[in-house]
Amino acid sequence: MSRASTDRRRAMHDTVVARITDYRFGHVVVDDEEHTRDVIVLPGRVVGNWWRKEGHGLVLEDLDQVLGDLPERLIVGCGAASQLRPDPRALEALRDRGVEVEVLPTAEAIRRFGECDPARTAAALHLTC
Repeated sequence: MSRASTDRRRAMHDTVVARITDYRFGHVVVDDEEHTRDVIVLPGRVVGNWWRKEGHGLVLEDLDQVLGDLPERLIVGCGAASQLRPDPRALEALRDRGVEVEVLPTAEAIRRFGECDPARTAAALHLTC
């Protein structure tokens, strides 16, 4: 891992972290703000209305706006019925960047996010199918 990545991750540890307090199909509450479209939760900020190249796919370019901000863990919520399919090459590229990736149905991803250190964890959440 590069020194810049290490310094960035150390700085993130001191930022305000997001809390996910509610999830149901098509709806999540992050820091008391309701989201009805897919969302990325990072230490220090939330990216609402997250769009992907293909609705039920996940490629590395879908994370372009947050790649530089990802902490050491990314939890991908693949929807209530796990219909989102991450491209294995995207997962490998993230791991090559030093990001540990967990892929789970969204309800489990949110539960797992709550178990992790939110200063060192991000979540990319598909809220529907």
